[in-house]
Amino acid sequence: MKLFIVHCGFYDTDVLEGVYESHVCFVVPAESFEDARVKVKLEPTFQAKRMHVDGLQMVEALKGYRVNLVLDDALAGQSLITSSRHRDLAPKKLET
Repeated sequence: MKLFIVHCGFYDTDVLEGVYESHVCFVVPAESFEDARVKVKLEPTFQAKRMHVDGLQMVEALKGYRVNLVLDDALAGQSLITSSRHRDLAPKKLET
């Protein structure tokens, strides 16, 4: 299994009537580029936003470190991704 980054585009009608294309990246374990493309298209968010695939990258090594995916049956297919926000960009409540 290899690690892929799948760059997807979509037009969100909630943002400026969908005039501008927005983008997100999905991280997908897959056997091949085509397998990664098929898997990302099964993602509920991909389908709900009517996304399209703009590009795919296979990550084999980073800064001298090889990427090695190991199946962990205890996770039962669950993804574990830890995020850290470097700043709070949420809208502030306006006092009126």
